[in-house]
Amino acid sequence: MSFKHIVRELRDMKDGIGSMSKRVGERKLWHSRTMSHIAPDLSPKPPIHLIKQGQWANLPPELLLDIIQRVEESETSWPARAAVVFCASVCKSWRDITREIVKSPEECGRLTFPISLKQPGPRESPVQCFIKRDRATSTFYLYFGLMPSEGERDKLLLAAKRIRRATSTEFVISLVADDFSRASSTYVGKLRSNFLGTKFTTCDSQPPCDAATQQNSRSSRRFNSKQVSPRVPACNYNVGTVSYELNILRTRGPRRMQCAMHSIPVSSIQEGGTAPTPTLFPQVYDEQFSPSPSLKDKEPVTDLNSSPLLESLHVSDPGAEPLVLKNKSPRWHEQLQCWCLNFRGRVTVASVKNFQLVAAVDPSHNVSAEQQEKVILQFGKIGKDIFTMDYRYPLSCFQAFAICLSTFDTKPACE
Repeated sequence: MSFKHIVRELRDMKDGIGSMSKRVGERKLWHSRTMSHIAPDLSPKPPIHLIKQGQWANLPPELLLDIIQRVEESETSWPARAAVVFCASVCKSWRDITREIVKSPEECGRLTFPISLKQPGPRESPVQCFIKRDRATSTFYLYFGLMPSEGERDKLLLAAKRIRRATSTEFVISLVADDFSRASSTYVGKLRSNFLGTKFTTCDSQPPCDAATQQNSRSSRRFNSKQVSPRVPACNYNVGTVSYELNILRTRGPRRMQCAMHSIPVSSIQEGGTAPTPTLFPQVYDEQFSPSPSLKDKEPVTDLNSSPLLESLHVSDPGAEPLVLKNKSPRWHEQLQCWCLNFRGRVTVASVKNFQLVAAVDPSHNVSAEQQEKVILQFGKIGKDIFTMDYRYPLSCFQAFAICLSTFDTKPACE
């Protein structure tokens, strides 16, 4: 059986199961209307989970493992990679094996499930994306790929909507392009600025480690399920800040920015170091982070550096330093009479928004010179309202997108 035939079978699978369940429902309805006087059948019935999952759930584990592994290896890019997601949506046994086979972006360099957007990127080659800006609706769309395609087959990763307030600006980040409600299950975080637009706070809807989710799951059993909705994020976790230096007299050249990633320790870029890697989106939230009646209209923000749950979150030790990123200094080009950076062909239009971020560490951290010069995140303009974004380990797609969104806010004191 060829790979195309397997994929075609997987895509038609849902339709087949759906039509089968529809026929069963129609048969039951006819039975209730015409033969309601007949006594019910008391013979043993098959378990419900077998009826729902169908014959595909009864495949031998060895055969199922081989099929999903071949599909995962053959579908390397979107939109064809959607076949891997189809495998995980068939039934529980398929989903468990698919999760076991599909690796994180750090290991395989591929984005598969939504949780991949919260996991660190690959260590070697960066993940290449692009951002589209809609000025009319103040909306920003992050797509996977080198550049926009002519059709409508671009893979949407994240979307953000800018909301201007009296004293600040907020970018609400969602998994979909048409729902930016904080009460939605698609809400993943936000970016909030100060009054001057010189400092931005990145807030995540979940802690950057599953240990906190497990703890929240245990402690939430004390509540009635009606008290706290599992779909409403009970708290925003401060996972990073972006600061821009003031340049009122405009004598320092381009913008200067610094990013402190509170959820990523500086040891992650050392040899053998690792960054926090969540594996699942949380389903329930802790009572300690639920909004009180006095804060009904406000969203509490938990700072991972000052939180009493720092040790239980396993984000970093109290004495560990967070990873700090700084923008790479451009060089002055005499012939062009402008500041220049080597974007390796990914940026084609000069803009004050263009930047490259590298690690800002001192010699005491034992970080190699090669690692210090490695560009972790780069962002630049390639056309009207179109920008490229390339990120790598230890940043996640969500964190990189939040940092890039900070460049779209007005900064008259930093130009």
